Amino acid sequence: MKRLKVGISCLAMMGLIGFSACATVKPYQKNRINDAEMELSARKTQRFEQNFQLYREGGSGANGGKSGGGCGCN
Repeated sequence: MKRLKVGISCLAMMGLIGFSACATVKPYQKNRINDAEMELSARKTQRFEQNFQLYREGGSGANGGKSGGGCGCN
């Protein structure tokens, strides 16, 4: 019974610590959220790598690019 009380109190303390970590973003801090680094799109290096892989492999994956033969012969 004592272990149960200790477990519940530890869980409650962890919950309080976790909820205290939440904070609201102030309006003057929102410009940092909108940085180009925070975008989920492909980075410049990834775009370059996809470009040369497309021409080298002759096909494309699920990235929405065009596909075709790699050897140049029809």
